[in-house]
Amino acid sequence: MRRLIEKGLMFGNLVAVDSPALVERYNRALERLTGKRTALSDFHIDLSGYSPEVGDELGDHLYLNPNGMNRQFILLTTEQKEAPLLNAKFSTSRGILVRYIAENEEQLFSLTARDAVAGELENTIFKLSTPGQLLDLRQVTVRADTAGQAVKGAKKMQGLIHRFRTEYDAWYDDALIGEMIDLAKSTGDITRNPIRLSEKAYDQGNFWTAHFGGIYLFPKVDFPAAISVGPKEGLGRMPIAYTFDLGDRNQVAKFLDLNDLAEPVVHARGADAAAILRQKMDFILVDFAARAGIDHGAGTRAELRLIANTLAAQLPEEFHGLAAMLRWAEAGGTWPRITSDHPSYFYTLRAKAGPDRDLVNMLLAELSPLDIRQTFICHKELFYRLYSGWSEAKQDYVATFLAAEYQMDRVGTREALFGPEPDMGDHLPDLVARVGPWGAVRAKPARKDRR
Repeated sequence: MRRLIEKGLMFGNLVAVDSPALVERYNRALERLTGKRTALSDFHIDLSGYSPEVGDELGDHLYLNPNGMNRQFILLTTEQKEAPLLNAKFSTSRGILVRYIAENEEQLFSLTARDAVAGELENTIFKLSTPGQLLDLRQVTVRADTAGQAVKGAKKMQGLIHRFRTEYDAWYDDALIGEMIDLAKSTGDITRNPIRLSEKAYDQGNFWTAHFGGIYLFPKVDFPAAISVGPKEGLGRMPIAYTFDLGDRNQVAKFLDLNDLAEPVVHARGADAAAILRQKMDFILVDFAARAGIDHGAGTRAELRLIANTLAAQLPEEFHGLAAMLRWAEAGGTWPRITSDHPSYFYTLRAKAGPDRDLVNMLLAELSPLDIRQTFICHKELFYRLYSGWSEAKQDYVATFLAAEYQMDRVGTREALFGPEPDMGDHLPDLVARVGPWGAVRAKPARKDRR
């Protein structure tokens, strides 16, 4: 992993905590949440305030995420919203926390100027015992206060002020006045500088979880399903219409199609399909060369094309399927018949625009793991796991490629590959009855004419 760290591809964009004041604020919040403190004089934190260095020191990398269920967070600055979220157990956690910071940015900016803000992404489950419980996760409520509980103190002060203004003879209540004076030492003048943080519930929606080996849950689509990374039999009976695993390629493809979640890259509006397909083919060639012990040099297009010309008959079906699609995209001719059974099928797709775009692209990364760029962008946990098992030559190629081709323009690359960023709104369409593809009655949103 050293190459990735050096090139900013792992633990990149973390926020430095490198002053005694910030360390002390962090410790106050950490002690409030966990009862622990760090002896480190400097370290780095992610979006949630988790620090890999503190995790090593404590011997617990889930010190802010007990049981992986109700993620706690420590905010020292609103700049954390630009940092990654490490050790994520739910795909929705980062989006919820970023939205919370954005919606409370003015107050958080003011509060973090004096103290750390500590909070939790709360749901109603504290420990999972069965996969079916995951479908009970319908909302996540964000609650937060400063380490010194300034928000709680401000609410109490508001009550005291109300009593002082409305109760008879409050001017002569020395105990009430004394309590207000003592509390004002920590809250300040809340009549001029109100202290408040919204407590808000966010819809969990469709999501991925790392629990039980990895599961993609789509309860809020036309035809709901759970898609397990491991064998579906290990999940037992799930309280959802259909349960698949990654080996059920036909069913997963049909699920994506019926829910209108994915589209062929060659039909994607604004995408340079030929360039995308060629790059996917290069990644497949690098993997083939690494497995076969073939020197691919620096992995330039010319060097990889020489391997393709020399060993065409030995190349995997993923390569040949994409090559057929590329011939159609560049020169026209017969549309290649690539069914969901073909190893290249999911390499030819990308998610359609919408609130589930990133989740679907994450699922497609699971189904097309040789596309190292999509895997790195959409599913870093999977990328790091795969990277650790690659040859030295492939590790070097991948790290160099990502540093040169992705790190230089992250936003532009993501938009070129996947289209504009999805709307973060949580609007759900009205539902009307529809007969499902497997014979069950399911809900379907009314659609407008798409012509």
